[in-house]
Formats: sequence, structure tokens, C-alpha cells
Amino acid sequence: MTKTLVVAEMAVREMARRRVVLIILLLLPLAFYLSRRGDHLGQSIRFVCLGLGWALSTAALFAGSAARAIEPRLRLSGYAARHLIAGRLAALWAVGVLLSAPYFLLVRLDQHDVRYGAIAAIMALTVLVSASFGLALSVVLPRELEGTLVLLAVVGLQMMLDPDDTSARVLPFWFSRELATYAVDHTGGGYLTRGLLHGVLAVAVLTALVAIAFRVRQGRRPHLRFEPIH
Repeated sequence: MTKTLVVAEMAVREMARRRVVLIILLLLPLAFYLSRRGDHLGQSIRFVCLGLGWALSTAALFAGSAARAIEPRLRLSGYAARHLIAGRLAALWAVGVLLSAPYFLLVRLDQHDVRYGAIAAIMALTVLVSASFGLALSVVLPRELEGTLVLLAVVGLQMMLDPDDTSARVLPFWFSRELATYAVDHTGGGYLTRGLLHGVLAVAVLTALVAIAFRVRQGRRPHLRFEPIH
């Protein structure tokens, strides 16, 4: 537990250094929300959640990429892969809660006759999914620019694709549409069940991908060469 907390603290400090980026990420969901607030209540809630997802995924991507340089020293100091992964996820979840709480209050005060519990569920799942998604990109892709472009493509497709299409359902933030529909339109429990199931499955798949990709990457040591004994 101590090692996990140390990694979490390091991740928070690294993100805190990027103050300008954090400010931009904090304001990004607000722009998403205001763009649809006027006459599209359901879309405004869904868009603010997508904005949160984009912001938190970007923060996770930066945190994972910045930690690459120090990972070998941590591993040599006795930190296992589980410590590194759990610590970064814990830090990102904490940042995600702090970032999403003001937006939940905004919706709570600005919107009426909606199911606030479902909106809280959307934001909670968005925090969980975004942390794993951003970390997965940081492990799989070697550069931040590549990860940022993938994030842009995924969020853009999530906004443009018909939510009823199968292609939209495989994207990580599809659950936000189902839960937002349940919250705003007061539909039946099927939307709630599908949204929760999709969100939990997305968290599980992406977290497993982080663990597998991290272990594969850590298993490579191209700078080490074994010489035969003569």
C-alpha cells in the first residue's frame, strides 16, 4: 500500500506541474456543456460528460507518458507493475473526482426534472473509464502526440456516430448516451442497465489492457545484452 501511495503522489505532482494544461482541461467540459445548453438538454449533459472524458483521458495520457523515464528506477527499487498501475489509477481517480464534482453541481443547479443519480453514475463511470483509457494509450503509443490524436478521433466519433450503430457501441464512452437518455427522458430501466453494464465492461477491458501492455513493455530491455561465457 505504501508503494502504491508513493506512485500516486508522484503522479499527482507530475500533473500539477502542467498548470496551464490543467486549466484548459478544467474549462473544456464547460465549453462542451454550453454549446448544447440552449435547446438540447440531453445533449448538453452527454456532451459535458464527453468533455470530462476527453479531459481526464488526456491527463491520464500525459501522466503515463511522463512516467516512462522513471519506471526503470522504480522497478529496480522494488516497485512491481501492480504498484505503478494502481498508484497512477488512484491519482487519476482522485483528480477525476475533483474535476467532475463542480460539473455535477452545475447540472444539479442548472437543470431540473432529471434523474441526478443517473448523472452521478455517468460521471463516476467517466472518471473510471477515462483513467484506464488514457493510461492504455500511454502504454501502447510511444508519444503523447499520437495518443492525443487517437483521443481526438475517439471522442469525435463518439459524438458523430449514430448511438444505435454497433460501431458506436464499441467505443468507450457509449454508456454516457444510454445513461443520459435514462436521466433526461425518464425512460425505462433498460437504458440504465445497458449503460451501467457497458461502463463497467469498458473499465474492466481497458484496465486489463493497461496491465497486459505494461507487462509486455516492461519485459523488453533492448539496452541489455547477454554475452556468452567463454
